[in-house]
Amino acid sequence: MTGSSLCDQRRARRWTKGVQVNNLRNCRIGVIGLGYVGLPLAVEFGKHFDTVGFDINVRRIQALQAGRDATLEVSGAELTAARRLSFTSELADLKVCRTHIVTVPTPIDTYKRPDLAPLVSASTSVGKVLRKGGIVIYESTVYPGCTEEVCVPILERESGLRFNRDFFVGYSPERINPGDKEHRLPTIKKVTSGSTPEAADFVDALYRSIVTAGTHRASSIKVAEAAKVIENTQRDVNIALINELALIFARLGIDTEEVLKAAGSKWNFLPFRPGLVGGHCIGVDPYYLTHKAQEIGYHPEMILAGRRLNDSMPAYVAGEIVKLMTRKRIHVNGARAIVLGITFKENCPDIRNSKVVDLVRELRNYGVDVDIHDPWADPNECKHEYRIRLTRTPKARHYDAAIVAVAHREFKTRGVKAVHGLCRRNHVLYDIKHSFPASEVDGRL
Repeated sequence: MTGSSLCDQRRARRWTKGVQVNNLRNCRIGVIGLGYVGLPLAVEFGKHFDTVGFDINVRRIQALQAGRDATLEVSGAELTAARRLSFTSELADLKVCRTHIVTVPTPIDTYKRPDLAPLVSASTSVGKVLRKGGIVIYESTVYPGCTEEVCVPILERESGLRFNRDFFVGYSPERINPGDKEHRLPTIKKVTSGSTPEAADFVDALYRSIVTAGTHRASSIKVAEAAKVIENTQRDVNIALINELALIFARLGIDTEEVLKAAGSKWNFLPFRPGLVGGHCIGVDPYYLTHKAQEIGYHPEMILAGRRLNDSMPAYVAGEIVKLMTRKRIHVNGARAIVLGITFKENCPDIRNSKVVDLVRELRNYGVDVDIHDPWADPNECKHEYRIRLTRTPKARHYDAAIVAVAHREFKTRGVKAVHGLCRRNHVLYDIKHSFPASEVDGRL
């Protein structure tokens, strides 16, 4: 170890101990990105620390300043309770902060490769306002090594500061479950890490101040990054297994739900269910891990096989619906169908990476005229993201097929008779999410 590196480490310890860790109470926090992850985080910190919530979407900022959250993750009362939280779309307002937390999305592109553009843009912005002694904490899901290999050089370039001497980095992956009112940020254990032991101490202490469930301190940023990306990869592979079982049982004439209930009577059987795997996590995160694996010369077999199978499910479901229509002598080309639900999960307005959109496209490829109704989704967002117009009030006795794609509570409350009531006498009802009894529908996964 060189003398200069030892000197840098001593400076790092002095700086983080003197400026950051010991002054936790007085730290000012900037949260960059106010979506499903960033806003709840900013609200919790805003109850205890001076916090600036930053987003480039001016309309989003205006709505939050007026006490409205379009994601429905935070209520107006919760926004009011965060008395030390302010919102801005002006980058200069982040200059007062020494701690910056990046919570921007990390999607994939059309070739299913990691799209780091939002992360690069956020790092560039933070670098412009980063001050000496500052720390930047990333929560966005990435592949192992991304924070230090991609983000840190951008921070150094934009700030003119030196990593682990003038500024530090942490990684604490988000674990938000959109629409879940039981498992909230404070009640979900937080994984933390830092670029130096002292930085790791600060990151851990910072999150422990708001997370009642406690923290798990990882030994390095790479370990924390890997832990996050495998959480959803594991779920994806397990759902792929259940989806494949559903394909097999359909050919055997066995109801998948009955099989899973029977198997679930054993204490250690995992309660996964078949379905369309979309959203911003399960259908995306595995590609970050496989990208890095292939970059280092390893071709992942099981993970990619699971992804292929899950991505194929919309086409399979569309084919099953068409078969059912044909058996009932319903002319498919020109038939009318109503799809109930477009969000990627129930009781949540999030439409990111919704596989219902793929199902709609498959049905339209068969010549079916498809309407989509969803009481949770934002019509303007659907139009902007997918060029899909939502049907506000489906017509009664109008459709040849009805597909329950998302198990929103409104659909369950109205009941299966109401869904049948949308259709003509001879019709098909397909229930993807098992919202209704098998005896009341024509088909389901």
